[in-house]
Amino acid sequence: MKQIKLCCLLLFISFGAFSQQFLRPQDWKKYKKEVFFSTGTANFLGDLGGRPKQGTDYSPADLNFNQTRTAFGVGARYRITKKISVAGKLDYLVVKGDDASGDKYRKARNLNFKSNIFEFSARVEAGFQRTKKGGGHYGVQRNYAKYKNINQGIYGFIGIGVFYYNPKGKIPGTNNYVELRPLHTEGQGLPGGPKQYSRFSVCIPVGVFYKVTIKKKWSFGAEFCYRKTFTDYIDDVAGSYYDPVKLSNAYGPLSAQMSNPYKPDASLGQKISDTYPAADGTPAQRGDKQKDVYLSLQVTLGYTFKKAKKSARLRSKF
Repeated sequence: MKQIKLCCLLLFISFGAFSQQFLRPQDWKKYKKEVFFSTGTANFLGDLGGRPKQGTDYSPADLNFNQTRTAFGVGARYRITKKISVAGKLDYLVVKGDDASGDKYRKARNLNFKSNIFEFSARVEAGFQRTKKGGGHYGVQRNYAKYKNINQGIYGFIGIGVFYYNPKGKIPGTNNYVELRPLHTEGQGLPGGPKQYSRFSVCIPVGVFYKVTIKKKWSFGAEFCYRKTFTDYIDDVAGSYYDPVKLSNAYGPLSAQMSNPYKPDASLGQKISDTYPAADGTPAQRGDKQKDVYLSLQVTLGYTFKKAKKSARLRSKF
């Protein structure tokens, strides 16, 4: 009789455990909406700054960590399926670049910039989440109760964003910064110069994040995001040097000064005429045609809202 009771008890426990396992895969539907905050660092890959090495511009190998600045973000996430989510995020980032940290040619060019970036992006995320479970004979239930509410996940994402930027440069010999766009430093709007660039542009954010969720509501983790942009003017440098006399006449002497603070090193064969047009009239190169990149590494804190239970309707007895 005792053996029969024991078998029934074991069957009941097994059935209950099986039922939990059967229902648990759908449990994510109760936790679809999440808000999250992030803070960390931002960096820039473009024409200016970089490490004192030649030929590595726009590569992560050219990142100058001394130019790393601040990043903050806030966002919301909605789970479509257990493994796929969509998210919207607003980021504030500070990026900076200075030729003083670059190779010998960039040092001679002697340009610098900093810019605040305000970015809004929408993205699709995909990945997996795993629940940490306990184990061991008599400790199964105790360990499971301890770990069942700890979930770990890793996700990749890609999206599209729009951002605002406004490059500023330090006036030579001072610690004062001035907005560079109004100075038309590459002859924007003048004969033979490019058209004026917009302070708004589009980016493609691509990245990965890892997070740990506790009790299905609170989460923390880390996020890395790389942005490919469609502008070459985050640092105000993209094309060629423009005639300083014409710049000064059109936009004032500060325009000519910020456009070309060149400091040649005679020991390297550099000379002032390096920034003059060639004999055929071709202007001297100031930047290149590759589009700018900026990136961030942030820690995150999130909160997930549990779906409210629907109240049962009272049935009338009549």
